[in-house]
Amino acid sequence: MNLLPKTREEFAQTDYWNEFFKKRGEKAFEWYGEYLELCDQIHKYIKPVDKILMLGCGNSKLSMDMYDSGFRDITNIDISPVAVKKMLELNAKTRPDMKFLQMDATAMTFSDESFSVALDKGTLDALFVDDAKETKLVVENYFNEILRTMRNGGRYVCISLLQEHILNFLLEFLPRHNCMLRVVHCIGVEQANKEKNADDALTLPVFVVVATKFKSLPMPILEFGLGNDKMQRFTASSELISAVSSVQKAALVCNGLSRSNIAGHNEVTMDLHRPSEQTPRYTIHIMDQPPARGLGKYAAFIVPQGREIEWLFATPEGRKKLQESANFQRLAVVSLHRDQIYSTLDEVKAELADSIKNLSPAGLSDQIPYLSLGSDVGKRETLICGFSKISGDFRIEEVEANGKTLRRLIFLSNQFVVQSEALVKTIKIKGKKERKKIDFGYLPCQHHLYMSVGVQLATTLQNPRKDVTKDVLVVGLGGGGLCSFLHAALPQARITAVEIDPIMLEVAEQYFELKQDKRFHVVIDDGLAFVERCRNEEIHFDAVLFDVDSKDLSLGMSCPPQSFLANDILLHIKEIIGPKGLFMLNLVCRDETLRTAAIEDLQKVFPAVCSYKLDEDINEVVYCANDEKYKTVEQWRKHFGTAGRGLNNAVKDNKLASEDALDVADFLSELKI
Repeated sequence: MNLLPKTREEFAQTDYWNEFFKKRGEKAFEWYGEYLELCDQIHKYIKPVDKILMLGCGNSKLSMDMYDSGFRDITNIDISPVAVKKMLELNAKTRPDMKFLQMDATAMTFSDESFSVALDKGTLDALFVDDAKETKLVVENYFNEILRTMRNGGRYVCISLLQEHILNFLLEFLPRHNCMLRVVHCIGVEQANKEKNADDALTLPVFVVVATKFKSLPMPILEFGLGNDKMQRFTASSELISAVSSVQKAALVCNGLSRSNIAGHNEVTMDLHRPSEQTPRYTIHIMDQPPARGLGKYAAFIVPQGREIEWLFATPEGRKKLQESANFQRLAVVSLHRDQIYSTLDEVKAELADSIKNLSPAGLSDQIPYLSLGSDVGKRETLICGFSKISGDFRIEEVEANGKTLRRLIFLSNQFVVQSEALVKTIKIKGKKERKKIDFGYLPCQHHLYMSVGVQLATTLQNPRKDVTKDVLVVGLGGGGLCSFLHAALPQARITAVEIDPIMLEVAEQYFELKQDKRFHVVIDDGLAFVERCRNEEIHFDAVLFDVDSKDLSLGMSCPPQSFLANDILLHIKEIIGPKGLFMLNLVCRDETLRTAAIEDLQKVFPAVCSYKLDEDINEVVYCANDEKYKTVEQWRKHFGTAGRGLNNAVKDNKLASEDALDVADFLSELKI
């Protein structure tokens, strides 16, 4: 199975074509392949009994090789009398039945329906040098003559580089003249060209165009294939254009990577598809580092299923760290996609082999090593495919990572981000079947741990009375992992969670074992409307947490949505938490200007603001208080130190973990005003 590459990079294709033809000069048309590389396609579409017309034979050996392989009825034409004379002299004795005629292919003298096959190796490309009106007129005459001299059911077989204007013309002209159109990428020709021109990375993909003539066609028939793989049928010209363009653009990327080192520049990303599928099967990130002693030249790293969301594999910064530790000058990091089936690591390597080789630096002759985290492709099991009117398609899936089973909620609109994750343990009960159970002591999202410290501070130190229930408001439920942890770890807390999406509550209850009781209930409502209602009804909370993502992924701040930082909302929160309460939000911001503006908005409303930035994530937990005593970072650290140790004790006392959940010293050292 060959894979269709779709690069995310943009190139000026016109410039590249110009460079190609300038560099190749008269040898450009050697690039179309010899008989050995083309024979698979030739034998598929041309039979020994066919009456064959070779259009623009020049001095090509193709018709001679075909004659020697059993194709005896071949008529060669060329506009050059010199070329025809030379070919006659060369073949008169050894190939007496082969004909060579000096003739203009745009004004042939053959009678109608004389041939069953018209074979064109580069002649169309030589004629169709530009998109000028005069050129198009010549090409139209060329095709009118081909179709006039071709029998019904006959085939025009053309070997071409398929520049954009040529493909557009074929898609407009041939269906209009009752021809079925098929385009096949000649992978064998491309590979042979690379081997023959190992010192020259300037390559372009070669295609075979097959147009079959019918008396009439009720609708256009358009097909595309990679090598000898099964054909894919398209309903629109744009789909065929996209498939051809994908192969060409990917070739340009591979050429660029072969000729240069991209160290110091952004990584290059490419998706690999099966030709009949719209969703990628693999995504490859390619990056370089400067040459240095001790570095290998090139390797591929296959990320096991379910691990692609981890910082090391999901972010450019993480992948750079991975490359440094792998000790290779170039590294191709391969991610496996959900909704695809992968059997073994060896089969994945075999499927990727040609694509990985195409991304190698020029002159590499060594075998390319494949790296991974183990000897298999990882395990991913989809428990449910669902749809939410608010968040779109989602998946609940289980993956194996580091010997653990993790259950995840993934929104397909942002599928490299885990919305919720839970650790699944297998419980063995004597005499009964094993069953799975969610471990509420597991907090996969590190920002949840730092929010929990804030809740501990607000519910114990700020309000130390143990006989009074402390109220906590969490806006944004997701799978309920944070709420379930707080409920289990802090018995003195009464939690109200607000979630706008009713589907998420069903997901949390059915797949993440969320249970409501007298200390924990969920309200289905708009979080902002709920906050406003609490303020109007003078309902107070000791702690308020915002953990809400934006559905607009184009913004530089993905959490929270901008509306959650509106001045009136922040003023409502200020009243709700009162003089002793604490407000916390998960801030995810890639744009430093937006981050600065968000912090300034908070500082305008709250007298005391500090934050903790997570090391490897872009998450930042911001703490806001009305209490003037938190004006200095020393005061925050003093009280958070006590709260952190209290949270660690609570986690162990309630048997959620046997070790500390929080590294208190590290947390305090990174707190900033």
